[in-house]
Amino acid sequence: MKQTKLFSKTKKETPPDEASLNAQLLLRAGYIDKLMAGVYTYLPLGLQVLSNIQDIVREEMNKIGGQEILMPALSPKSNWQKTGRWEGFDVLFKLKGSGDKEYALGASHEEVVTPLVDKYVNSYRDLPVSLYQIQTKFRDEPRPKSGLLRGREFSMKDLYSFHRDQADLDKYYEKFITAYKKIFSRCGLDVKLVKASGGTFSKFSDEFQVFTPYGEDIVFSCSKCDLHQNKEIFAGDKCPNCQGKLEKNKAIEVGNIFKLGSKYAKDFNLTYTDEKGQEQDVIMGCYGIGISRLLGAVVEVHHDKAGIIWPTNIAPFRVHLIPIGADKNQEIQATATDLYKSLQEKNIGVLYDDRVDIGVGQKFADADLLGLPVRLVISEKTIARGGCEVKKRAEKEAKIVLLDKLTEYLSEG
Repeated sequence: MKQTKLFSKTKKETPPDEASLNAQLLLRAGYIDKLMAGVYTYLPLGLQVLSNIQDIVREEMNKIGGQEILMPALSPKSNWQKTGRWEGFDVLFKLKGSGDKEYALGASHEEVVTPLVDKYVNSYRDLPVSLYQIQTKFRDEPRPKSGLLRGREFSMKDLYSFHRDQADLDKYYEKFITAYKKIFSRCGLDVKLVKASGGTFSKFSDEFQVFTPYGEDIVFSCSKCDLHQNKEIFAGDKCPNCQGKLEKNKAIEVGNIFKLGSKYAKDFNLTYTDEKGQEQDVIMGCYGIGISRLLGAVVEVHHDKAGIIWPTNIAPFRVHLIPIGADKNQEIQATATDLYKSLQEKNIGVLYDDRVDIGVGQKFADADLLGLPVRLVISEKTIARGGCEVKKRAEKEAKIVLLDKLTEYLSEG
């Protein structure tokens, strides 16, 4: 991608109505645009990051047997009445259609997926089954805050598993913990498994939290036995497992998983026939990752004063190519253009700063703000040495790498 063709542009000023760090940086760098409180447009760079995260999530969900579907965002009032969440889910968007029929916009999809599975599961032979989607969710947050961490409209992966008994659910649940840790690690985050309340979904849940000074959640942790508890279920000043001292940490929740039991199965009469011909309730679990929330969390964790520092796996481009003096030196122009084409041919994502009316200082400032993993600079100095200047965004020092060794260098990470 040539930077002159890029739809979005960087901004020097921090938006005055955004207090959250992730939104400030993403808006300034041109990854997102704010439509209204809690609602954002994903611009080309932001959408690419979102897509990269989705690809990682899909890979890991498919590995443990998840099958992807896409459910409607709009669902009838009657389904929510069956579960008691028409009145009990306080952030549910409700609307009226023609004929005064009432609907809800999907804040979660138990009310849709459970009756769906009832149409296809009859026997124990049909279980277990695991269905997931990556969908837009809507929640009527009274005070949306923290940028992408808490919005009214957001992207989410939600998976629902269906089992014949609790033992089968418990076994699958452990697979999920492993899969989630892989997802977050691939996205550049170190997560802690935190015990928490289940809200409207279940009595208890497990959260995946990233410890950061910028977090909005409070987690109490035992350094002795590595137990972590959300403040909502925290009691006492010592660890309930080993009586060790507890420490208080700020954190960002990036995923959660629940053992739902038979609650929603009973609400929709979802049953199966076992080997003895007896009718049994299906046991359910649900597993969520806020895709857009995860994007925001990565920015909160990976940044410095100059801008974003994207982990390689989710960056919109791998390298940022910047020629210096190309408008006055044809050799610089030709070398940069040849390198740009070579990187593209080798499927190395590259953003080519071909702008001629921007000073070197501004180009470097924009590169730091955008946060691509590697910056490549072509100049008279580098050409004289037969290479280009290479600087990793997360490092301070740059080095000269010979052009014929560049691909090998990049492949080494």
